[in-house]
Amino acid sequence: MTEPAAVRPATAGGPTGQRTRPAAAVVPGSVGIVGGTFDPIHIAHLAIAEEVREVLGLERVLFVPAGEPPHKPGRAVSDAEHRARMVALAIAGNPRFELSRVELDRPGPSYAVDTLDALHAAARASGRVPDFTFILSEEAVAELPTWHEPRRLLGLCRFAVVPRGGRVTLPRDWATATFPGLEDRFHFLDGPGLAVSASGIRERVGLGRSVRYLVPDAVLAYIDDHHLYRPSSGPGTRSAPADRSAP
Repeated sequence: MTEPAAVRPATAGGPTGQRTRPAAAVVPGSVGIVGGTFDPIHIAHLAIAEEVREVLGLERVLFVPAGEPPHKPGRAVSDAEHRARMVALAIAGNPRFELSRVELDRPGPSYAVDTLDALHAAARASGRVPDFTFILSEEAVAELPTWHEPRRLLGLCRFAVVPRGGRVTLPRDWATATFPGLEDRFHFLDGPGLAVSASGIRERVGLGRSVRYLVPDAVLAYIDDHHLYRPSSGPGTRSAPADRSAP
């Protein structure tokens, strides 16, 4: 496994309790990854990505919509092109945010380790040294041991971990106890404490409630224009595969 370049200091084993950190100098070539179904993308996705980008000095952040999310079996998932388009609209105003179709254009389940393999190969083909940081909530990283080849994944990227809704839930020694010897692969950050969920947004739309200020205006317009998340929006959705493996 190739060790990513420019390993920055991490807080191993748990959160720091620090509430505000200064922006770090940008590390050339450093890339953050925000993966997910993005059904739909919302303000918490964007705020977390910007927070991690500033604190860790990431040069850019890739938003990677899942093609076939293996961690959401049986749930109706909006068509991949709808989800990709909403991501593109949401990030259009930030020159350091980019949409990646690496999982959308690859058949089969969207395993994170395969995505990192592809991103490493693309970086090397461009003459760059791979330097990737996967951005996740504490809730999601707690499931990391069940993911496909998690230790190999940790050799391909670091993890920036942000409390969901501002609530710290993992023990301080979680990284040491769960991945001994790999504690320095985890950065535990504070905030932003936004308790917004895609499932909550879908539920509100389905009930005819407003989701203004929970999603960017362009995403709100797209949801309205394409009648997403309403009881009659069946043609725009499909079922996720019955694969209970983690991402």
